[in-house]
This record gives sequence, C-alpha cells and structure tokens, in this order.
Amino acid sequence: MTFKPKLAISKTWDWLTFRRLLLVVCAPLAAELLGSAFNIWYNLTNIKPLLTPDQLTVFANAIGRYNAIVYPVAIAFWGWVVFSLWQPCQQLQYVQHVQDEHLLWARQRAINLPWWGIAIAGGGWLLCIPTFLLALQQAPGNLHPRVLVDLPVSIIISALIAITHGFFAIELITQRLVYPVLFRGAKPAQTPGAFPISLRSRGVLLAFSTGVCPIVSLLLLISTPQPCETQVLWFAIAVGGLGIAFGLISAGMLSQLVVEPVEALQHAATAVAAGDLKRRITLLRADEFGHLIDQFNHLIGELQEKQHLQETFGRHVGQKAAQQILRRDPNLGGIEQDVTVMFADIRNFTARSAVEPPQNVVALLNLFLTEMVEIVEQRHEGMVNKFLGDGFMALFGVGEQRVNHAALAVTAAQEMLVRLEHINCYLTTQDQSPLAIGIGIHTGRAVVGSIGSPQRLEYTAIGDTVNLASRVESLTKVLGEPLLLTAATRSALPNAIATEPLPSQWVKGQPYPLSVYRVQVTTSKEIAKI
Repeated sequence: MTFKPKLAISKTWDWLTFRRLLLVVCAPLAAELLGSAFNIWYNLTNIKPLLTPDQLTVFANAIGRYNAIVYPVAIAFWGWVVFSLWQPCQQLQYVQHVQDEHLLWARQRAINLPWWGIAIAGGGWLLCIPTFLLALQQAPGNLHPRVLVDLPVSIIISALIAITHGFFAIELITQRLVYPVLFRGAKPAQTPGAFPISLRSRGVLLAFSTGVCPIVSLLLLISTPQPCETQVLWFAIAVGGLGIAFGLISAGMLSQLVVEPVEALQHAATAVAAGDLKRRITLLRADEFGHLIDQFNHLIGELQEKQHLQETFGRHVGQKAAQQILRRDPNLGGIEQDVTVMFADIRNFTARSAVEPPQNVVALLNLFLTEMVEIVEQRHEGMVNKFLGDGFMALFGVGEQRVNHAALAVTAAQEMLVRLEHINCYLTTQDQSPLAIGIGIHTGRAVVGSIGSPQRLEYTAIGDTVNLASRVESLTKVLGEPLLLTAATRSALPNAIATEPLPSQWVKGQPYPLSVYRVQVTTSKEIAKI
C-alpha cells in the first residue's frame, strides 16, 4: 500500500521552512533559462535560415503558445512536489512527532527530488519536439529535411545542458537545506525506496553537459550551410563560451558534491591517525559517499570503544600487561625469559587496618599504590602485575628484552623509598602514623604468560624466580632492611649502584643459604644519574 500524504498547512506560518523549500523550487530555474536561451539562439541561427516566412511565423507562434502553457504547468507541478515536504519539515523543525510512514515518505521524496526535477523538465523539453514538428508540418510549403534532424537535436542538446545542471543544483541545495531537517539522527544512505544518483552516473551527466553537447552543437553548426560566415563565427564563439561557463559552473558544483566529502574524509582520517577518536563526519549524503561516511563514523566509533575497553582493561591488569595480552595469543601458555621480580609490602598494615575506619584504610592504600605504581610503570618501565592486599608484585624486562631490567628494578625501589618519605610527611600533617615497607628483588628465568582456565585467565609470571623474590621480601622483616636483593640481581647491576652483602639466610624451598644484599637508599637526583 503506497502512502499518500495530504499537504496540511499549519496555522502558524513557518517562514524558515518556506524559504528552504522556495530555494529548492528555484534551484533549477537558472539552468532552465540558460538552456532555453541557448536553444532560442540556436534556432534563430541555424533553424531560421531553413524555414520559409510562413513556416517561421508558425514556428514562432508555436514557441510562444507552448511556453505560455507548458512552463507554468511544469513550474506549478514542480512547486507542488517540493512543497509536499512542508508539513514534515515544519513538524521536525519544531520537534513535533511525525508518523513513521510519513517521515519515511518525506525522506524518500527529498532524496528523489533531483529525479523529479529531471522528469518534469525532461518531459517539458522532449514534448517540444513533436509539438514544434507537428506545427511546422501544418505550415504552408515543404519543410526542409534538415529541420527534422536539426530541431530535435538542438532541443535535446539544450535539454541535457539545462537538466543536468538543474539536477546538480537541486541535489546540492536539498542536501544543504532539507537534509538537516529531515535526517536528524538518521542516515540518508540507509533510506529504503530512495534512488540517489551514483558517482558514475554523475560523471556521465557532467561529461554530456559540459563536453558532448557543446561539441555536437558546433558540429551541427559546421555541417549546416550558413549564408553569413560572420554570424556562424560569433555563434561558434558563443557556444564555446557557454561550454566554458557550464564547465566552470559544473566544477563549482562538483567541488561541493564530490570534493567536499573527500576533503572531510581526509581531514577526519588525519585527525584519527593523530589520536582524535572523537572526530565524526556530519555530512549528510545519500549516495556512495553517504555509505562511506557512515562506515567511517562506525569504524571510528568501534576504535573509540576498543580504546575505552583497552584503557579500562589496562587499569585492571596494568597497561603493559594489557599490551602484552593483546599482542600475543590470548590462550593458555607463556614464554620463558629473564626477568627481574619485585615484591613490595607495607609493614604491619593488617594491625593498622584493625583499628582504623575502612574508608581511611582504603584511602591510605590508594594513595600509597598510586605513587608506587607511577614510579614502577611510568618512570622505570616496569609492570605492576598484581596487587597483594597491602602490597604488589612487579615485573621488569617483560616483553621487549632489556639488559638493564635489574637496574631498573633497583632504582625503582630506591625511588619508592624516597617517595615514601614524602608520603609520611603528608601523613604526619594529617595526624596519622607513618608507613614502613619492605621490598625484595630477584632476577632469573620465569615463564611469563596467561595461566588459569579457558574461561578465566590471568597474565602473570610463574617459577622459582617469583617464589624467591617473595621470600626475599619476607627477609626484610627479619633483617630490618627496607630493600633487599639477591646475588643474581647484584651481578646484573652496574657499578654505580652501591650494595653491601649481608649474612646468608635460609629460606623455605631452597637447599642452600641465600646470599642477600642491601642497597644504599640515595636521593632522587642520585637515582636519576644511574
């Protein structure tokens, strides 16, 4: 069942909608007038010499009567087609409800307006051929055979020039003035039942209008015997000038219809490549550019969603862990590599949590972890792999292998102790007791990857290296040292980092006593020189 809307005029006159639609009505008039002027001049120059005085009189009268009848009817019909969009445009302009079927019909009509323009204008132009030829057949005398060819060809050439430019003018003005009203929150390219002109067809029409038609006109002019060579020369110059003018006009409209979306896509792609994922293209097009723009915006939306997902994912597992997971096969398994493992833990935090309000405990823990994670990940290229209540485990050297990952871990630990002094100064001003931490570091081989089940994975490091680093952190309580490291880590450090051996210690799971070292805690400036 075809929906046939009724044109209803609102009680409140909407001048904005009226001006929009009136400009659409007037869009093809300039092209039609130029085409008519070209046709009249061509007839006076080429057809007139082929007619007798009586035939010329009949021809002139036929042109006058035809224009007096057909042109007003065509303009009125075209105006009715355009102003049939009045009601939905007015309702949408003032954010009023429009029935779905009425809105779909209005959007189809807006996209198809250029075809309505071609149908009305083309019908008016082509009807000239039988009308004028029949009128000339009724005139006294024999009709010159060339009139039967030159007259239809001249009308067709003029029609192609007028119709193509009128088509582009209607399309351009409709996109500028009507689309923003009818397609709020909608995509013109996804409107069913609409028939936008394709880029290929647009190029063919432009070629006919700006190239084929003027050339055919000149060829007809040359092939037709003319009594005055000067008049032929001036007409040839006029045809060439009109061809250049139409070409420039077409280039202007082409830049709006084709170049503008290409430039918009180019600028948006450049912005997205620079990291601006909020960029969107707002051009409303119903042709191939519309589909391309919709897909581009959809792609950027997906990239923005993936970026948000990665950022959120990175906040939970760490940015470096997230990058490693996304870069590798997400299935179970891992790779064996040399890493430096750090364990850090707040001393006596369990007892402190028992006497302080939970809100204060959480705030203090967040303060401590925020500062420490920033040192490990942002300043020393480490990866905080997991939080362990009041402490954490960090990995150095995961992913891109670095020969100095042991030095990075130790300097990070030194800076953590320096930063802890600043945190304690702040806690003192808040009448809170200071914090003390223990840091254990060990370097060795570990398997780094995803462990768990196919339904629930965790990216971490496993092996004796990890266990030994945890044991070293526990020794900080026994030896009363804030920072301890193993002989494996000490051998990988540069000479600039001063260490002091401590008595070997027995630790669980090790067959021999473990050699441990303490590190002198230096200032931030000294750490930066290492």
